[in-house]
Amino acid sequence: MGRSVRQQFSLTHPADPTYPAHPAHPAHPAHPAHPARPARPARSTRPALAALLCLLVTACSSPAPPGAKDYAARIARERSEKDAQFETASDSPIPAERRREFLPLAYFPIDPDYDVPARIKPADDRMVLEMPTSTGTQRKMRRVGRLEFSIKGQTLKLTAFVEADAKDLNRLFVPFNDLTSGTETYPGGRYLDLDRTATDIYEIDFNRAYHPYCYYNATYECPIPPPENRLKVPVRAGERLKQTTTS
Repeated sequence: MGRSVRQQFSLTHPADPTYPAHPAHPAHPAHPAHPARPARPARSTRPALAALLCLLVTACSSPAPPGAKDYAARIARERSEKDAQFETASDSPIPAERRREFLPLAYFPIDPDYDVPARIKPADDRMVLEMPTSTGTQRKMRRVGRLEFSIKGQTLKLTAFVEADAKDLNRLFVPFNDLTSGTETYPGGRYLDLDRTATDIYEIDFNRAYHPYCYYNATYECPIPPPENRLKVPVRAGERLKQTTTS
């Protein structure tokens, strides 16, 4: 049902609901900026303007690159499948009486600029730490490393974790807050799940950022992002609050 949410547990359902992992896809390279054009003499303004208008019309009517279209279609399909699962699955985190309130889930527009490569710096401190949860309990976690990446020209960092007693260390848990938390997204933050790689290179796709289950159902126990994972920028990608709109 979507991606893994192994870090969330229901207080009333012992089974741990999970999302099957999605295959990774390559990050989309940025398009090169068009070079500035030199000014034209006054007598050639009209032909130049006509040529420029022709170029603008052509550019505006050109279809999006196939890769970008395929990526957007894939994300949209994943979201639709998640809605269907949350609507009908017996272990849906959304109570039946609240599904009309939450479904379909709300998202920011798909933006390939939020699908970026990241390099992980292994953590020096692998000691067990206690991460607070939505119910006031503590979850024992270990740091795996610090992910370094850039979004829209700004360098950012997030720590990836695994549960202290986890047997499967191939999935990394990245909880985070950003400047949309509490206004456009759930105050308790959002989550990302990453497949562990054999190298130090990862893909971070914030279009796949999702709300913890306790957003829909208070009986779930959800880890709260630690201070080191509170981004000082708004991340308008991925899941958002249902009732909130932005300009």
